[in-house]
Amino acid sequence: MKKTQLYANTLTDKRVAVVGVGGVGGYLAGMLGQVCPHLTLAARDGRKESLQRNGLILHSDYKGELTAVPEQVVETKDLKEQDFIFICVKNYSLEEVCRELTSAVTDETVIIPVMNGVNPGERVRSYLGRGTVVDSLIYIVAFANEDYSITQQGDFARLCIGIKDAAVPQENEAAVYQKKAAPQEKAAETAALLTAADIDCEVAADIEVEIWRKYILNCAYNVETAFYDNTIGQLRRDEKKAKEYEALVNEAYQVGLAKGVAIRQEHIDAIIHRFYYELADDATSSLQRDIRAGRRSEVDVFGGYIVREAERHGIPVPVSLKMYEKLREFQ
Repeated sequence: MKKTQLYANTLTDKRVAVVGVGGVGGYLAGMLGQVCPHLTLAARDGRKESLQRNGLILHSDYKGELTAVPEQVVETKDLKEQDFIFICVKNYSLEEVCRELTSAVTDETVIIPVMNGVNPGERVRSYLGRGTVVDSLIYIVAFANEDYSITQQGDFARLCIGIKDAAVPQENEAAVYQKKAAPQEKAAETAALLTAADIDCEVAADIEVEIWRKYILNCAYNVETAFYDNTIGQLRRDEKKAKEYEALVNEAYQVGLAKGVAIRQEHIDAIIHRFYYELADDATSSLQRDIRAGRRSEVDVFGGYIVREAERHGIPVPVSLKMYEKLREFQ
């Protein structure tokens, strides 16, 4: 057996947990469940009962029809020590989830928050205080169905991971290298685990830039589809709405620049090009679907954060402010 295969087998035999088995978490769990015998899913109520009875059923355009049978299905507070934990919950639940993960996280645990926004990794580090947090983002269209199965749409589902550089005290060169090398090794192990599960994954040289690229897209995509309750096609066929979409992108871009993120104009051009020429005509957003259904939403993640940071840096964001103030009325 090749050395790389032995390495992959060692990783897939680790204790792996997915917390939050909705669209994103469900896709990851479905794929990990094909190769990880010690997979635990954290869920409660009807979803927990369904997973215990039927396993996780994934209807994937990209990977086909799959069923994953986890070793255990438990509530988050009952999760035992894990080697890898993927956190795939809404931002407003993150602090509570981290409190419940206390007994599951050791100094050696790798925690991968796969969530919206620009700072879930930083928040997990502050809430847990141990383990290694691998920052991430995912490009995917996926959602949970009423029967708790998961649907993934489209011919892509790509995860990007990395470690945000932490400030290192003035020490000798060897000590600095050691402090930076260990987390990077954990990121490489995470990538190898995901690849073994046939999940498209890359390790980013600058994960902060990649996170902001997706975040800026979502500051327009989620906010405007929700504000007008329109599909992407309806937005781009309306000249006024299309220009507002561009304004939302550029306002978020200016905030990112003010915060020192190395985002570039070419990234913004690509986001706007995607709006006009690549996004599906009937595309909707998770924020739009949550507000339409009367559920608690992440409007503060996509709108509130930009408005607050813009005010802090003295940057005018009139379109973002207008849409955020209206959308927050639904919360």
